[in-house]
Amino acid sequence: MSTESRIERRLERELALATTPRGAAIVIGIITTSITVVAGLMMTVIDHKNFPSTGAGLWWAVQTVTTVGYGDHVPSTRAGQIVAALVMLLGIGFITVITASITGTFVQHWRSSGEDAGAADSGASAEHLQSIDARLERIEAALNLHD
Repeated sequence: MSTESRIERRLERELALATTPRGAAIVIGIITTSITVVAGLMMTVIDHKNFPSTGAGLWWAVQTVTTVGYGDHVPSTRAGQIVAALVMLLGIGFITVITASITGTFVQHWRSSGEDAGAADSGASAEHLQSIDARLERIEAALNLHD
């Protein structure tokens, strides 16, 4: 029985799509946009006094996720502050972790393709060295005959 949760399996499938720079940009964009929209909508519902419209909530969420934080909209309720703290942590931590995971995938792919190229190069180098060795043996043999 697998110990992975449904969310972990889904996240792993989504990250598997990010094996190219374009796929990585799409995954990062989708996750960032999702966090921003959900946070903006939640803030509009939780702290309606300071965020009277969906636009105000979304504007605050964009500022918070990107860590710009102009301060023109600030949550005043305890629930709003908790959502704000979660958005800040997600903006800094979760997106960074996803970006690092995708970068790790690129590095692993680069290393594995580099190892294949290195193996081919080392095979060609070994053949070349054997050819040089054989040539030197022929030269030495020819020089020994003349002595």
